[in-house]
Amino acid sequence: MEELGLKSLRSFRAILHAGSITAAARELGLSQPAVSRLLAKLERKIGFQLFHRDRGRLIPTPEALIFLEQVDHALGGIDRVSDLARNISANKVGQLKIVAPPSFSEGVLPDIVADFLERFPDVHLSLESRSVETAKAMIATREVDGGFVKRPVGRLDLREEPIITSECVCLIHAEHPLAKRAILDPRLLMAEPLILLGLGQSSRLHIEAAFAAAGVRPNVRIDTHTIASAAALASRRLGIAIVNALLARPYLREPLVERRFSPVLVQEYSFCTSLNSAPSRLTEAFLQLARQRFGKLRSPS
Repeated sequence: MEELGLKSLRSFRAILHAGSITAAARELGLSQPAVSRLLAKLERKIGFQLFHRDRGRLIPTPEALIFLEQVDHALGGIDRVSDLARNISANKVGQLKIVAPPSFSEGVLPDIVADFLERFPDVHLSLESRSVETAKAMIATREVDGGFVKRPVGRLDLREEPIITSECVCLIHAEHPLAKRAILDPRLLMAEPLILLGLGQSSRLHIEAAFAAAGVRPNVRIDTHTIASAAALASRRLGIAIVNALLARPYLREPLVERRFSPVLVQEYSFCTSLNSAPSRLTEAFLQLARQRFGKLRSPS
């Protein structure tokens, strides 16, 4: 293709479709002599004549018609590649794979996805919900483009950007006697049934340590794995949930109210990508939208 020259091939196609060198030159934005030179150059390279000259008219040879079929096919492919390159450059096409904890997938993540697809409607998005360690491995090996991971990440093969810093709060039914208090601590909660997440994880251990420091044992009535289920259970008066304030915000509706937990327990999440390659343009765009969305959700001060 390079040997024959794209300009020569485009000129040949334009002449045949337009019917004359004058019309082809106008279509291509070139001068008539330039188009004539490109046609002559192409005929020299392929070794056969493409047009008969008859009283100022160009009549395509049978060989030209056979040649045109493949030229149309080849140039059509090049045009499609060019269009694809432009769309990729503008982030209009492609695919993106994201992994997140269940509490993200059921809460704030749908809002981020909606923002992303509004901006990039032709991109295919795949969402995975996995355990913490599995998510880290998927990100590191590029099985997914990126994902949300609780800090500390603890891996050297991941690139991380802190994206969430939020305190723990209590979700409690509005008619519960303790809902009248602004702050709840382990001593106030010692006799209350609790709904806790992340059994065995660092965030859960920090909650248990806060109770131990106060000299009381938490009365864990229900263990669950998502903030959505913790909020639903608390709304049924089955216990008081201790959860991440920012991630719980989408579920904060009547009859639930939010109360501060003391001592202050901070939970942090990062958006991670693999250190083995640079993040894609779509991944960077998704991260930017995630920053904006989380910025709208304010953790209690």
